[in-house]
Formats: sequence, C-alpha cells, structure tokens
Amino acid sequence: MNSARPHPAWVPWVFIAPFVVIFGTFAVWPLLRSLQLAFEQTCGAQTHVFVGLKNFRYLVLDPMFWQAMGNTILFTVGTVAVQVPLALGLALLLNRPDLRGRAVFRLIFFSPSLIGMVFVAMLFSPLLEKRTGLVNIWLHALLPAWNIEFAWLETYSMTALILASVWMGAGFMMVYFLAALQHVPRELTDAASIDGAGPWQRFWHVVLPEIRPVVGLMTLLAAVGSMQLFDLPYLLLGETGGLNGRGLTIVMYLYQTGFTVGDLGYASAIGWVLALLLIGLALVQRRLARRTRED
Repeated sequence: MNSARPHPAWVPWVFIAPFVVIFGTFAVWPLLRSLQLAFEQTCGAQTHVFVGLKNFRYLVLDPMFWQAMGNTILFTVGTVAVQVPLALGLALLLNRPDLRGRAVFRLIFFSPSLIGMVFVAMLFSPLLEKRTGLVNIWLHALLPAWNIEFAWLETYSMTALILASVWMGAGFMMVYFLAALQHVPRELTDAASIDGAGPWQRFWHVVLPEIRPVVGLMTLLAAVGSMQLFDLPYLLLGETGGLNGRGLTIVMYLYQTGFTVGDLGYASAIGWVLALLLIGLALVQRRLARRTRED
C-alpha cells in the first residue's frame, strides 16, 4: 500500500494566511503605528511632528492625567476588593449540597453579566438620582436619617461606578469560583472536619489553597478590566467624567485627548503608559502564582 504523498511546504501557509493578514492589519500595524505616534505631536490625522519623549515628559506634569490615573486606580482597588469576595461568597453559598433551587439562584446571580454596558448605565442613572432615584427612596424608607438628596452621581460618582460594575460582574466571576469549588476533593474537607477543623478553618486551610489559582486569575482579569474602564462612566457621568472629573478614567482621558482635542500623539503616549501598567500587573500576578505553586 502506497503511503500518502506529502503536501507541498507552502500548503500550511495558505491556511494560516487569512489569520496572519487580519492580525497584522488590525493588531500589529495599529500597535506599531501607535508606538510611532507616541513620539509625535499631532493635530488631527494629517499633521504630525516628531517630538521625542516630550509627550511622556508632559504626562509627568499633567494634573488631568494624574487625576484620571488616581480615579482609575481607586476604581480598580474598590471593584476588586468588593467583587472578588462577593463572588466567592456567592459561589460558596451555591456550592452547599443542601441548597434547593441552585439553578434558579445561579441564573439570577449570573444574568446581570449578560446585559450590555449601555443598558447598565441607563438602568443605574435613574436609580441613583438624588430625589427620585429608587436607591435613595429605599434607603430613606429603611433609615429615616438617610438624606434623600444624597448625590450619588455628582459627589459620590466613584462609589456609583463601583456599585454598578460589581452588580454587573460579580455573577460572571461567581461561575468560575463555583466551578473551582466543585473540583475541590471532598476527601480533604472531610478529613479536616474529622480532625476538628471548623468551617472557617476548612475554608482557609483546605478550600482556599485549592482554588487559589482561580482566585488569582479572576483578580487579574478584574483588575485589567477595571483599568480599561470607559463606557460605563462615559454613559453614566458624561464625557468629562461628572462633577470636577471625579469619574474621569484614564481611557476616557485618552479618548478626550485623541478624538476631542485631536492630539493622537499624546493619546498614544497615554495608551502606552496604560499598556505598560497592565503588563506589570500581569507579570506580578504570574510571579505570585509561580511562588504559590512552589510553596
């Protein structure tokens, strides 16, 4: 029986050519072009002058950039600090073997993540209004001392953004935690229980080490997504980020600089600073994960 004839060496390139062309056109080329623009001063898409590191030096002295960076970091820390424990707590509740209606609760908690960001902004905008918003009305009904004129979207815009983001993303993260909890060997928790370990001790010393890689991954994804926040504050607070820029994020400032002002070079410099920050977060998480595996 004759063996199959080997295909020509160029055949694999034919199959990967569409991906290479698309990836190079819409990923590699824009990336290289943005790196070039970061060292130029532009006025629209046609006028550009090479200025070297001037854009990056101006970043250090730009108060709007630091305000946007501070708001973004505050939002990231607040979202991760609330969303990760909340999602893990929901997953622990749904993982209880005696819980009835698990599928219904799973659908209820997960469904907000299926809603688009535009709908979330449209939903929370009337909910958080000062006098007519349902949040203030309910809080005032429960706590008569609560000020019904509480300005969520003006004075406490960052808190409003964190609440909206956690409401939307906690259910999505919960699904991953629930899958990780279901793969924790039952023998380990049973053995710890026989040894006299309580619920908290079993969770801290048995369950958490088993799901730590998933916790690290979800924390990284939540941080990276929060650092790139744009559409929610843009739709909920407006292009300027609300009163005195209290909800202005780094990506919103990038958008203002590049598409409102027209300085694509400075916007590219902002984008590369953000990219380097995200790469740094990924490297830190990778090192922590490696150290955890070695321990």
